[in-house]
Amino acid sequence: MKELSLDKFEEAYEVVKEVTSETKLIYSDYFSAQTTNKVYLKPENMQLTGAYKLRGAYYKISTLSEEERKKGLITASAGNHAQGVAYAAKCYGVKAVIVMPTTTPLIKVNRTKGYGAEVILQGDVYDEACAYAYKLAEEKGYTFVHPFDDLDVATGQGTIAMEIIKEQPLVDYILVPIGGGGLATGVSALAKLLNPKIKVIGVEPAGANCMQESIRAGKVQTLDRVSTIADGTAVKTPGTNIFPYVSKNLDGIITVEDEELVVAFLDMVENHKMIVENSGLLTVAALKHLDVKNKKIVSILSGGNMDVITMSSVVQQGLVLRDRIFTVSVLLPDKPGELSRVSDVIAKQSGNVIKLEHNQFVSINRNAAVELRITLEAYGTEHKNQIIEALNQNGYQPKVVRVGI
Repeated sequence: MKELSLDKFEEAYEVVKEVTSETKLIYSDYFSAQTTNKVYLKPENMQLTGAYKLRGAYYKISTLSEEERKKGLITASAGNHAQGVAYAAKCYGVKAVIVMPTTTPLIKVNRTKGYGAEVILQGDVYDEACAYAYKLAEEKGYTFVHPFDDLDVATGQGTIAMEIIKEQPLVDYILVPIGGGGLATGVSALAKLLNPKIKVIGVEPAGANCMQESIRAGKVQTLDRVSTIADGTAVKTPGTNIFPYVSKNLDGIITVEDEELVVAFLDMVENHKMIVENSGLLTVAALKHLDVKNKKIVSILSGGNMDVITMSSVVQQGLVLRDRIFTVSVLLPDKPGELSRVSDVIAKQSGNVIKLEHNQFVSINRNAAVELRITLEAYGTEHKNQIIEALNQNGYQPKVVRVGI
């Protein structure tokens, strides 16, 4: 194993200052109260390109020779590294070609193009896009800048740990998202160099836990498939070059379900007024899985590049999961006044009707049963149950239907 030295991290720390914004830690009253710890957020979603990836890309390109840069740069990325490479290439005045999965959110595609890069959409997941980028690099002689399986890139990402420890030297835990493992490599290596007592915990989506499976097996594993809303960490195979460093320095891995990310998004918007993409929320969702008390914990919010359609869907599902929006089905006779009576019951419980669906064909006997589906807004689980109980007491026998708006 090549040593990831403190000298290199310090060099990278000075280099990335040229392009990064200062993302000071934010103390979270809300998450601290929820976990009985002192929780700080590292808002890398506030970087110029919307994610931490600019650090590794810029530092890596700074280490290339003039000849390597002039050949043109190429990479594969689900979006954030793409923008980092595109912006860094623009700073150096060189060409950048970015291969992105066809499923990449539009905002990431457009912003990458906005920095002057040529974007090629190829493959359904990162791994397929990466294979195509390697093919183009060989055919056209481009210099490949890997998004995570590169020690220089990982060193650039690790500068986050330098900033965290400078600002909060007594930090006990650092939670770091894992896709391919570059960020986890840099952060864990530097944290251990500066203070071996710091625990660094990686967080993966349950549907894309390639690093967890690799560590269990003791060697790099490839998942058969990935399925997660955290598109930035939807990686089948972690980096082979960085795997030994993650294995050595990481103190554990937590996996979270997609539903937990949905709820975390809602918490972040309502309590911190910040947009954080699903991959960036992994460390927030992981807070409740960390069985510690009265510790100083930093959650790295790795990015905030999220298109408005995805945002809308996540907010809606978050409200459903929090019982602030729900749908009930009731059966009632098809005669005048019945809808008014149901509405009156709901109004007395301060329920807010969002949508009504009236189905007259649920039974051949319309006098006996017409289905009414009512989508309601409530304050939470207690209020939802209160409304349902009131409908029950008035003889409507409501059934909760798990659907969106």
